[in-house]
Amino acid sequence: MPSFRSVTLQLKRRLGAKVVLTDAAALFAASFDSSKISFPPVAVIKPRKEADIGVALALANRHHVPVTVRGRGTTLMGSAAPVRGGWVIDMMALNRISIDPEAGMAHVQCGAKVADIQRAAEAKGWFYPPDPSSKEYCTIGGNIACNAGGMHGGKYGVTRDFIIALRGFLASGEYVEWGTATKKFSAGFNLRDLWIGSEGMLGVVTGAVLKLIPQPAARWTLLTSYRDEAAAMRAALALFRQRVQPAICEFLDRESVVCAERATQTTVFPGQAGRPVILLELAGGVAELRELKPLVLAWAKNHAVAFREAKSRAEAETLWAVRRKCSGAMFELGDAKLNEDIVVPMRSYLKFIRFLSGLKRRSGLPIPTFGHVADGNLHVNIMYHRANRAEAKAAEAAVNELMRTVVALGGAISGEHGIGLAKTPFLRVQHRAAQVKAMRAVKDALDPHGILNPGKMFEPVRIWKYPKMTIHLPWDHK
Repeated sequence: MPSFRSVTLQLKRRLGAKVVLTDAAALFAASFDSSKISFPPVAVIKPRKEADIGVALALANRHHVPVTVRGRGTTLMGSAAPVRGGWVIDMMALNRISIDPEAGMAHVQCGAKVADIQRAAEAKGWFYPPDPSSKEYCTIGGNIACNAGGMHGGKYGVTRDFIIALRGFLASGEYVEWGTATKKFSAGFNLRDLWIGSEGMLGVVTGAVLKLIPQPAARWTLLTSYRDEAAAMRAALALFRQRVQPAICEFLDRESVVCAERATQTTVFPGQAGRPVILLELAGGVAELRELKPLVLAWAKNHAVAFREAKSRAEAETLWAVRRKCSGAMFELGDAKLNEDIVVPMRSYLKFIRFLSGLKRRSGLPIPTFGHVADGNLHVNIMYHRANRAEAKAAEAAVNELMRTVVALGGAISGEHGIGLAKTPFLRVQHRAAQVKAMRAVKDALDPHGILNPGKMFEPVRIWKYPKMTIHLPWDHK
């Protein structure tokens, strides 16, 4: 792999040794993300101001240096791992947040943490709904890169639905703005939305204007348990047919409940051990919730084995904390995981649950599944032991069968994580050749030298074949 020594020295002279780091510790820290597969870069750039990024990109483009942009690195897909080496731009220092309380907008830099944006908005009476489970760590830049969602997606939407404008740099180092801080903009091609979800492959986002909505006046949380997973899905569909739109509606299958309880040493639902649950929250005006609560309680009586209301916000937050620990908690079932954030249309929920039951039986592996039942975005976790060759082979077969089935049901191979490295083998399961060709044409037009996040999306990589580092990250359960 090229060392790019000469051009890196040029960059260091331009931006300074405090911005351009080449020491071993800095290079190692930037070599991996939450996929825990290391690809060492030759330099790490920690910009002090947004203009530093333009300088770095202009030089990289001229000398064909690969550039990978990262926030905190919470992505599980390998999206922020510098596969081709080169330079990593670490955005964490660009973290300003400013709330416009009149317009209901947040002006943010890409390194701002999502939870900090939510708290800043709440302090002014506003609400930023996208709610990834890693929100205390992940950055808005990373959320824009993969079009992150979270538990609020069913009612409020995902990151894309809250982006008013973006600014940043093309691969050439030229500064661009897509949109303005206005509620309407229809002046030219909508390249703003092209950048959202492009995983840092079409340009570098440095800042955004976010739409905020009024803070809900009231919230109400209900926990329900069911005989089995199919009964839980039938109940959810019955609720949606009544035009009830919960702010959050989370499904946890039996394996997920057991793992989460062990991880948090908290009983999700006393007296209902070994049962799948749906945890939902209504949010809105006081009068709206007063009208909806009897309807939802009647639904629970008709469909659930048992149910209980959270008596306080503190009790509700305890339940949501258990839910957020689900993903990391799965490692009690194996030391390796294929974590797939698939999306299934509502019409196919019951077919998918039947398929999943068969997949567990055929593979012989635990496959705990949980997720956002209000929008069909389910997290399917194929657990296995990496050193066990039979289990590893079964896991690979299971993930291939899973992806083909999801697409056949009219679903999507990813709802919020993106493609990165981990889903590259399945891009062509989702997309026809003409669609992939069109995406490549866009990439070639905006990044003709292919310097931005190279090696991702289009080139199949079986990430589960790579050795993983043994390292604990702050957002890991263990």
